[in-house]
Amino acid sequence: MRKREFRALWITRINAAARANGLSYSRLMNGLALAKIEVDRKVLADIAVHDAEGFAALAAAAKEALPGAA
Repeated sequence: MRKREFRALWITRINAAARANGLSYSRLMNGLALAKIEVDRKVLADIAVHDAEGFAALAAAAKEALPGAA
């Protein structure tokens, strides 16, 4: 597989897990950036697949950091 194919796969996995946690991919990534959480897509995709609880915690932190969070 080529690098761009892996990146597309990672983004697909992150998006699926993000939507399961009530966020879109772009809002998740924006929220993580605002929360100053730096995790690359490869690691984030691995967390999404193998550690649903950990991903849910990251998604919650991203939701909190987004403007208009309750």
